[in-house]
Amino acid sequence: MAVLRRLWLRDFRNHVDLDLGLEAGRVVLAGRNGQGKSNVIEAVSLLASLQSFRGAPADAMIRAGEAGAVVRAYALSGSRELLIEIELMRGRTTRVQVNKQRLTRRADLAGLVPVTVFGPDDLELVKGGPGVRRDYLDDLLVQLHPRNHRLRSELDRVLKQRNALLRSAGGRLGPDVESTLAVWNAKLAEVGEIWGRVRRELVQALAPRVDEAYAHLAGSGHPVAMRYEPEWLDTGLAAGLEAARRDELRRGVTLVGPHRDEVELSVSSMPARTHASQGEQRTLALALRIAGHHELAAVAGTSPLLLLDDVFSELDPGRAEALLGLLVAEQTFVTTAAAVPPVTGDVQHFVVDSGQVRPAG
Repeated sequence: MAVLRRLWLRDFRNHVDLDLGLEAGRVVLAGRNGQGKSNVIEAVSLLASLQSFRGAPADAMIRAGEAGAVVRAYALSGSRELLIEIELMRGRTTRVQVNKQRLTRRADLAGLVPVTVFGPDDLELVKGGPGVRRDYLDDLLVQLHPRNHRLRSELDRVLKQRNALLRSAGGRLGPDVESTLAVWNAKLAEVGEIWGRVRRELVQALAPRVDEAYAHLAGSGHPVAMRYEPEWLDTGLAAGLEAARRDELRRGVTLVGPHRDEVELSVSSMPARTHASQGEQRTLALALRIAGHHELAAVAGTSPLLLLDDVFSELDPGRAEALLGLLVAEQTFVTTAAAVPPVTGDVQHFVVDSGQVRPAG
């Protein structure tokens, strides 16, 4: 199981000094918009990957006028007791300690406290561009195994270097550019093909889970499908780079590889992004998150923490109840600006107002 027993925040967003004792079950954070409910969720999400689920940089999470912020949490994850301490500092590298031992690599944090986040922007998983869906898969891969963090970082590094070379070439393939490009082609082909394969394996594992979750939420027999089959993955990335070389030199950017691929989603055999209704798109986005949650639980061997940020405001009572029924977790954080959602079992209810968090009632 994954459970937070205590959460401390200092100068994090609008929380000056928060010390929150927590229990297993449902943790409901209620209050008006802009009071700091999502900031608590964001702090918890840092424990999984040092990334804000909002995509915010470290400086944005530090309270205005302060030089740094601290997030500390005492957690149980499986059979392990963990004290995780994250120090954010303006213009400096984030520091992380686990049980008073400093981590020198971000990858060492991956998987220690698995987390699944449902947010108000999840509709973009279906409606947004291909990059949103790629990030969904890649973020999940990093949580599934620490080696994937190192692989993703290496892929980003190689792409950055190769793109810099293409820009500097100015559209001309001289001998020096040609020899250096051959080196980066070999590196990109190696790491890109590995990443493409692990992505495809993940999609193959997720697809039936997505279909099952969608059917449960929608209450209909409309089949949904998820597909990741880039052409270069079967023909080889090296061949794809060779074929695109002229265009890449002209445009100064890498045009083939995992960073350009699409993850295809469909409802009743039609593209979900362009043909599904908004209700179908929202349901499919929820199904994607549910599938990822169950895959993470299966691989990690423990139920991830669940963070539901303002999810229920867009759902009717039937779908809200169906969503909660599909999500198994030892601890679930729920934020709401409206009525408290239909949570049952052990519930801690807090009110959030101007960065202050107090028990309800």
